[in-house]
Amino acid sequence: MPIAAASRSEAPTAIRIDLGAIFVSLELSRSKWLITSLSPGGGEKMSKHAVAAGDVAGMLARFAELNRKAEARTGRCFPVIVTQEAGLDGFWIHRVLQAEGIESHVVDPASIATSRRRRRAKTDKIDGEALLRALLAYKRGEPRVCAMLRVPTPAEEDRRRISRERKALTTERVRHLNRIKGLLFGQGVSGYEPLRRDRRKRLEELKTGDGRPLPAHLKMQIGRELDRLELLLKQIKAVETERDAMLAVAEAVSPAPAMLLNLKGIGLEFATVLWSEGLSRHFDNRRQVAAYAGLAPTPWQSGKIDHDQGVSKAGNPRLRTTLIQLAWLWRRHQPRSALTLWFEDRVKQNGGRLKKTTIVALARKLLVALWKYVNAGVVIEGAVMKTA
Repeated sequence: MPIAAASRSEAPTAIRIDLGAIFVSLELSRSKWLITSLSPGGGEKMSKHAVAAGDVAGMLARFAELNRKAEARTGRCFPVIVTQEAGLDGFWIHRVLQAEGIESHVVDPASIATSRRRRRAKTDKIDGEALLRALLAYKRGEPRVCAMLRVPTPAEEDRRRISRERKALTTERVRHLNRIKGLLFGQGVSGYEPLRRDRRKRLEELKTGDGRPLPAHLKMQIGRELDRLELLLKQIKAVETERDAMLAVAEAVSPAPAMLLNLKGIGLEFATVLWSEGLSRHFDNRRQVAAYAGLAPTPWQSGKIDHDQGVSKAGNPRLRTTLIQLAWLWRRHQPRSALTLWFEDRVKQNGGRLKKTTIVALARKLLVALWKYVNAGVVIEGAVMKTA
């Protein structure tokens, strides 16, 4: 046998897997949508086609064309499986595809493996192919190849807006308060509180540090800042009214919001964020709960190296921030609970140090305890309920 023939016979043969569907990835931008597809009978070659952004009819027509060509090549009709990254477009395209009977998946873009070169090429073409390969691996059942999102229902998505809007409004309120106080401090004025009801009257009475009345243009500028501040206060009150009404409706469907409010130290805003951002979801175990909030530990283990890098911060940032704030308040309002005693004992073992690190661990334990409490009725050991 010739040497060339022998080497060819010993070369490993590729493992061919016949495609049972038309796999499609969508790379979305403001100007165009790049459709990357892999169809049965197409020689395992990815095809690419661009449509204008928002052209749903053009996208569906492209899917129909892909199906027609695959049927002409193989004599069979195949389902279409589509994936896209979670991003600015939200979930409306995913819902359009589902309404058309198309299997659709939304992937967390940070979960897709990429090259670790210092400078790696990035184009819509490369990203579309990487997204399509991730979809193929996911449908083959490869573990941990990527993270597909559990897309919320429109009602669940809308329910989160109240707490998020209130957070944005209160952040803007702080900016206006600081702006007013900063303007006055530059004139030697301190102690003015813009949130007081008599803020307009007190503004007229203010004197500069050297005894002069406030300059006319400065007073008018502060007056306009107060106009915006008063509008914000009105909007915050309206949002809080909507929040209270939403919680009342939620309590009629699920006892979880009322259970959270029964715990001392958890108010209306904390209960709203905990319920709408996390505890209304289904989790299989406590690891999933901690990972969703970004409070799961991140180990670094290689050879003799074994240390923890801290929490992953890869989950819901609003839920994580609220839990850390709640953990500090939990110590104050629940001093005899098992969780608080654990925190105090751990800090004592460290000589009173590492409180900020330990409070994150307390937040993780508190989240798991609250999840068990609202889903299984497991009462937190030593927790005090509010008095009627």
